[in-house]
Amino acid sequence: MGLGGCILLIGAGAILAFATDWEMDTVNVDLVGWIMMLVGLVGVFVYVSIARRRRMVVPPTTTVVADDEHRYQ
Repeated sequence: MGLGGCILLIGAGAILAFATDWEMDTVNVDLVGWIMMLVGLVGVFVYVSIARRRRMVVPPTTTVVADDEHRYQ
C-alpha cells in the first residue's frame, strides 16, 4: 500500500468516526473509523521508514591505489 492509500484510509476513517451518525446493530461505525485511521497511520510510518532506507547513500568501497613510481621516471 502506498502513501496515497494510507492517506485515503485516514481520511475515510475520520469521516466514519467523526462525520457520520449512522447506527447499526451489528457494526460499530465509529470503531471501524478509528481502526481505519490507525491502520492508515501505521502504513504512513512504515512507508516513511522504508523510503528513508531507500534514500541512504552508501559511499563507494573501491580502493584507490596510487602508483607514484611510474609517475616520476
